[in-house]
Order: sequence, then structure tokens, then C-alpha cells
Amino acid sequence: MSNELVSVVCVTWFIICWVGYTTFARRQAKKTICIASVMHRHRISWMKRLLYREHLIADTALLASLERQVTFFASTTILILAALLTLLSSSERLFKLLSDMPGAYPSTILDVQIRLMLMIAIFIYAFFTFTWSMRQYGFCSVLMGAFPKAKEHEEVSEENQRYIIHLAKIIDHAGHSYNYGLRSYYFAMSTLAWFIHPIAFLIATTSVVVVLYKREFHSHTLLVMVGIDVSKK
Repeated sequence: MSNELVSVVCVTWFIICWVGYTTFARRQAKKTICIASVMHRHRISWMKRLLYREHLIADTALLASLERQVTFFASTTILILAALLTLLSSSERLFKLLSDMPGAYPSTILDVQIRLMLMIAIFIYAFFTFTWSMRQYGFCSVLMGAFPKAKEHEEVSEENQRYIIHLAKIIDHAGHSYNYGLRSYYFAMSTLAWFIHPIAFLIATTSVVVVLYKREFHSHTLLVMVGIDVSKK
């Protein structure tokens, strides 16, 4: 099999795994219990409690903490992109280094450049998702500042209920964007295996899907969060 065909197969399988799992996880979250669906219920519960709090200092600090996490990854992504662009400009040296490795899979400079460009594309996508998540958390801060108030033991009005649900959805969207960025890092790690061997890359990409599925749909953390959610009812 030619190197060009191998590259096409690898990139195609990579896209199928990433896009396929993302589509599957989004649809499956509407049908079964997963981290995303459970977190949505907890976010609604969080927003309901804001109605009866006199001060939202702790809540705004919590929101700022979530935003700082995203900011860290966005900044790190910029540094990684700078490093990858430097490697791309000196791809000949990288090709020679990989060729001297014992048991290295035979490849060309073009193959090395394709792998680097794939990683660059991944981290560009990650940067856009992280920065969008940051902006959405910023929107949430403004909306939280305008949060309505209610008296203790007072029933939640229809208007307040609508505000609660919509603000929780925006926090959900911010969390999903953050999650998409983290998935980019997972799949970028699998791309490193391509520098060793194409089969290693295919196995690594498939393994990432398995790890993500187990963590989002069958993890011990999910069971604990479901237990907390059930105990409130």
C-alpha cells in the first residue's frame, strides 16, 4: 500500500471516529443517562437556588473558576500551535530524526508534514472551541448579575423558571464547548502514534473513542452523580 493511500485511510478513520463519536454522544445524551445529562439537571438545581440567595459571591467565584480552567487550555493551545508551526518549518530535520529511529515505518517528508498539519488543524479547532466557551461563561456572568430574586419558600414563577432553564442551558453550552476542546486534546494525543506506525495510530484513535465512551457513559463518577441526583428526589 502506498504512503498516500495509507495517509488517506488514516485521516479518514480519524475523522470517522471523532465526528462519529461526537454525533453519537450528542444523540445518546438525549436518550440515556450520561455525564452531560446529569450535569444539566445539577445546573438547573444550582440556578434554582440562586433565587433565594441574598449574595451571589460564591456562585460568581465558581463561574470565574470554570472560566479560568478554559482560559488555561486556550493559552496552552496557542503555545502548542506555535511549537507545531516551528516543527512544520523544520520538517526535514524531524523527518531525518524519525528515519533514524529503529523500526521506524518508512515515510516521506510529505507524510511528516501531513501529520503535523493534522495536529495543527486539531489545535486550531480546540482554540476556537475554548475561546467560544470563555465567551459563553462571560455571558453567564452578565446574566447571573441580572438574576431575579424570590422570597424564601415562595413558589417559582413561570418567568423565573424560564430564566433558570435558559441560563442553565447557556452554562451547558459553555460546558459542551469546553468538552469539545478537551476531546481535541485526546485525539491529538492519538495522532502522535502516527509518527511511530499507521496501525498504531488507528489503534490509538479507536482507543480514544473507547476511553471517552466509558468516561462519559459508564464511569464511577457518573454513578456517584446519578446517586446524588436521585437522592434529591
